[in-house]
Amino acid sequence: MREELRRGARLFNEGQWWEAHEAWEAEWLRASGTERQYIQALILLAASLHKRWAHGSLSHRNFYKAEKYLDALPAEYDGLDLGRLRAEVWAALQAAGQLPQIELAPSPA
Repeated sequence: MREELRRGARLFNEGQWWEAHEAWEAEWLRASGTERQYIQALILLAASLHKRWAHGSLSHRNFYKAEKYLDALPAEYDGLDLGRLRAEVWAALQAAGQLPQIELAPSPA
């Protein structure tokens, strides 16, 4: 994962979903094509968790929007298993206290 996206991933992994969403937004604005879809999916997954656990929303509307982007992407993108991430986020939407994780390989030296 590019360093520009890693900060948001670290926030996501800590359960700071709104902050992750905000960290990714500048990159999303600059991106195009598949990269833009990928970042949009990450933003929507983070937003779905934030809406669920910060606002009590049960609609999962942002998760369903994220699925449309994820369905258009390869199963693995930018070193992430997107199917695993999708499943972890869905499980976390159902049960409090779960922290889905974006696996971060060590930064290149």
